[in-house]
Amino acid sequence: MRVLVTGATGYVGGRLAPRLVHAGHRVRCLTRSPGKLRDVPWAKEVEIVEGDVTDAESLYAAFKGVEIVYYLVHSLGRRDFEELDRAAALNVAAAAAAAGVRRIVYLGGPDPDDNAGSAHLRSRHEVARILLEGEVPAVVLRAPVIIGSGSASFEMLRHLTERLPIMITPKWVHNRIQPIAIRDVLRYLVFMASDDDWPAREVNRAFDICGPDVLTYAEMMQRYARVARLPRRVILPTRFLSPTLSAHWVGVVTPVPNAIARPLVASLIHDATGHEHDIATYVPDPPEGLTGFDRAVALALAKIRDSDVETRWSGATWPGAMAAEPLPTDPEWSGGTLYTDNRQRPVATSPERLWRVIEAIGGENGWYSFPLAWSVRGWLDRLVGGVGLRRGRRDPHRLYVGEALDFWRVEEIVPGELLRLRAEMRLPGRAWLEMWVEPGPNGARYRQRAVFLPHGLAGHLYWAAVWPFHAVIFGGMARNIARTAERTAGAPLPAYPADRLRR
Repeated sequence: MRVLVTGATGYVGGRLAPRLVHAGHRVRCLTRSPGKLRDVPWAKEVEIVEGDVTDAESLYAAFKGVEIVYYLVHSLGRRDFEELDRAAALNVAAAAAAAGVRRIVYLGGPDPDDNAGSAHLRSRHEVARILLEGEVPAVVLRAPVIIGSGSASFEMLRHLTERLPIMITPKWVHNRIQPIAIRDVLRYLVFMASDDDWPAREVNRAFDICGPDVLTYAEMMQRYARVARLPRRVILPTRFLSPTLSAHWVGVVTPVPNAIARPLVASLIHDATGHEHDIATYVPDPPEGLTGFDRAVALALAKIRDSDVETRWSGATWPGAMAAEPLPTDPEWSGGTLYTDNRQRPVATSPERLWRVIEAIGGENGWYSFPLAWSVRGWLDRLVGGVGLRRGRRDPHRLYVGEALDFWRVEEIVPGELLRLRAEMRLPGRAWLEMWVEPGPNGARYRQRAVFLPHGLAGHLYWAAVWPFHAVIFGGMARNIARTAERTAGAPLPAYPADRLRR
């Protein structure tokens, strides 16, 4: 099949695309930021095109010659996500019809009896309706909570359970949920293109896809604790925690920021279970059955433990999001002051060894200077609705362009030479951090540059306020990165693909 995957930089799309390739299909990926797919292992096996589902004109060429369109985008995290999702669905339906697409496959959310209280579910339901009423037959797969390494729902469950042995919880923790493993979601999605009979059938309807276990959220936390070998959690429900307060609490305790936690929590105030299993008529259950909750958790934890997480919720590019502007290189061109903090140090080790330390920065490895200051900055960012430091990193050794790294985003990598990070914390301006490796007379030379482009008076005041701490933060960072590279000079290097050091 000739298939198009929208949302290929997202959690599900980033896993679906390589599986479709493996199944023998010709895959085209539509993304607002093609650079974010540059370093993924399957990039050379797909066609990557630039486009935005909220920009109708960008879709027609992308949809040309395609038989199946996978619609996997959702503007979660935006205040106006309902409006954006409505416009995007209308654009996709029109472009698919104009291009002669044979089928649209949409991954939506559960359809409870009364979804008026959740804008998140209401939007998903509206998108499904728009696609089902369009000219192109559509298959809508309605999935509740998805359990898999790196999913926002799983990260929320994991951190709440691991960090809170005693929990005062809202009453929605006793609502029923029928979670599904990410492997089963992907199996259904791949089947939509792998069976030659599907495009010929006039199937235009929604299907519930759920796992075999019906649990409350409280039971999910207890079962997670058991699989993770944690003591049983003490859960004390109360009627006084509203969804809004719950979302704020999730934002404080877990890596999921308020903007994402709010719609996720709002969707949990309803039962999220399947009303039918008609999908089995077209996609028979595997002989061993669908993946149960405990096994899904165990598989996800094994992926995290083995640093084998394919995609994470934090890597998604949401439709309608502000496009990232490149690092200004000329203060006159940028229209004003460009503040910089430059550091460099000789390092008595090989450039390759120094690069390994740089690319492993952040996450569990930290930022090599004044951990308390970084933690406080992360907490302050969370308090004002930012992402904070808890997003961590997907892999302890390797980074790709477009990945989230704590409260930074990887903007550019030249393996063995340059790592450029763009700040995603709340700031009165834009900020970048660059780390360079150069050959030196006695090994290597490390160069570091922090860049800040202020917005208005607040931006200038911010830089003046933090300037006294730069010697401690950035000076210590340069010093400790160099020392770490020198101290580990005799240690074996971690497994590393050869092409990651090719210039």
